[in-house]
Amino acid sequence: KICGLSTIESRDASVAGGASHLGFVFYPPSPRHLAFEHAGALAARVPTHVSRVGVFVDPDDDLVARAVTAARLTVIQLHKTSPQRVAQLRAAPGLETWAALPVKTRGDLESARSLAGAADRILYDAKTPEGALPGGMGVRFDWALLDGFRHPTAWALSGGLDASNVAEAA
Repeated sequence: KICGLSTIESRDASVAGGASHLGFVFYPPSPRHLAFEHAGALAARVPTHVSRVGVFVDPDDDLVARAVTAARLTVIQLHKTSPQRVAQLRAAPGLETWAALPVKTRGDLESARSLAGAADRILYDAKTPEGALPGGMGVRFDWALLDGFRHPTAWALSGGLDASNVAEAA
């Protein structure tokens, strides 16, 4: 997934580069936040084989509904959202639901168990400092923490991935 897209050029380059998912941020404090109209214009020319991901921080139903409609989202990615709320949002038909889990220590992984059955996918992301944006900081955590961990559902990595280290992440 290429996330935080805000220009036609970045959208087109991501699609041309083979991205399977494009992320659109709907969180006003983020510099990557998009208005519904802007997100809709970017999403309108995304090929159907590429998933459109809305990135949210503990959103209300209205925000999700408006973003889903505007950007024709196929996936919602939730940060700082309780497992119960993730499960509620997952009940929306036709939407895959990802829950971001901030990780700094092996103990942080234990929270993944509470997402079993609530989320379609857990997105392990670096824990950011208190007061910082949740995710989207390009920060990487120690991926060795995942070695031997039994994931309760499908999962993916986020944060700090680039051309120099993505092979190591696999």
